[in-house]
Amino acid sequence: MSRAKILAISCTHAPFMPESTLEWLLSVIEREAKDVTHFIHLGDLFDASVASVHPNEHTHSLREEYDQAASLLSQIRHVLPKESKRVITMGNHDDNLRVSDPRRIPRALRELINPHLHHSEFSNWQWLPYEKSERGCYKVGQCVFYHGFDAGATSDETEALQFNNLTGCDPWRLFVRGHTHRPVDPTQCMRTRRVPLPWWYMNVGTCGPMKPDYMQRKDTSQWGSAVGIIECLTDRPDRMRTRNWSARLERML
Repeated sequence: MSRAKILAISCTHAPFMPESTLEWLLSVIEREAKDVTHFIHLGDLFDASVASVHPNEHTHSLREEYDQAASLLSQIRHVLPKESKRVITMGNHDDNLRVSDPRRIPRALRELINPHLHHSEFSNWQWLPYEKSERGCYKVGQCVFYHGFDAGATSDETEALQFNNLTGCDPWRLFVRGHTHRPVDPTQCMRTRRVPLPWWYMNVGTCGPMKPDYMQRKDTSQWGSAVGIIECLTDRPDRMRTRNWSARLERML
């Protein structure tokens, strides 16, 4: 059985990713890159401000979002080993550019805003749809990666159990997501306070801004930037009779 080493980030929200966060992220990737087999961006690569149903005062264009996102992905790709797999599990902000909702993008324009038409860099990455289904997640051995859908205080654990049901119910698995912007170290799911379940969850937080305009009156004290660093065997989870992964968060201080 081969072993994978996976780096995972989420929620860069181009063009709002701070320069200091980018520098920190690239330094972490460069330090870990030698034996990395997979790099996974867990969605919300774009902010997609132009597709928001809420009024905003942003003056940047969608092309500027594409430019910064393409630059980010290119810089990451050039630090990684050439043979590593590069994956993007789309998030809700990314999906806002293509969802069938005339409040966001008129139907006649949707195919024209496809980012792949504007930057060749996007074709260097495997994209998965924003779906709460097996199609919307990426699996490596006992580890399952997806963006996330709910944002409540217990949503990391709740969605881990939901995606476990969607993807086979094999024990010992780790479910990794972003979406809430709150980093969470690998944590075991619990049936009750005293009865553990054989599944774990983890959240890699955000690599975007810590205090965006829409959160000025809300609490972001639990937000943080982090990289998930996961190592695992790549065999099928139904063939493994014990936990065969290790995981940790590298947090930006």
